[in-house]
Amino acid sequence: MRVEHVSVTFPSSQGELGALEDVSLQVRQGEFICVVGPSGCGKSTLLRALGGLLPPTSGQVYLRGELLDGPSASLGIVFQKANLMPWRTAIQNVTLPLEVQGINASEARGRALDLICLVGLEGFEQSLPHELSGGMAQRVAIARALIYDPEILLLDEPFGSLDALTRERMNLELLRIWRVRRKTVIMVTHNIHEAVFLSDRVLVMSKRPGRITADLPVTLPRPRSPRTFYHQAFITLARRVREAVGWDKDASR
Repeated sequence: MRVEHVSVTFPSSQGELGALEDVSLQVRQGEFICVVGPSGCGKSTLLRALGGLLPPTSGQVYLRGELLDGPSASLGIVFQKANLMPWRTAIQNVTLPLEVQGINASEARGRALDLICLVGLEGFEQSLPHELSGGMAQRVAIARALIYDPEILLLDEPFGSLDALTRERMNLELLRIWRVRRKTVIMVTHNIHEAVFLSDRVLVMSKRPGRITADLPVTLPRPRSPRTFYHQAFITLARRVREAVGWDKDASR
């Protein structure tokens, strides 16, 4: 994926409100990239633009060299809320995109069962959303996003509403899924430790209108485990990201 000079503005009572300003970046196949920055800096706006859900005011997004002008089956998106259909079982939620495409029920169920196993929800295929924990519901949402077999997975704070322990388990689960499927992943998060733990690169955005102000490589060896959090290299990288975001400077005022 290639992003060239993308800006997004929205109308407001005070005139045009700039959400993104002149954002350019490139994403290589198989990379895991995390995007961090202050609240309201345009991270989610950027993800929606990358997903073809929001046309840029100016600039272009290219997917494999082709101009992206709308949603694509090559892009799977998971939001902070799982947004499951409450009257449909877990497997029915996963098969929904294929039903919309007119894929026959037998093929859709077979593909969904494979993904249910991939995300570790065997035995919960017939559970309704209210019977699932928050982490389990997000696993269903990830499986639903993968049902198209997209090239790129876009994640908008998918674990932001989970408690710390569940979030850590989901980070490990996400890395496992990424290793198995080798998708390209672009993930928005407010959590610096999460960003460093998961990614190959951390992109840092400025305050609104959001711009990419730092592109920091994460050279920690893979596979990663909870022990990674205690490595000096991890601590040093997390400090570099925090300094790039400017939170230390803001806290000292």
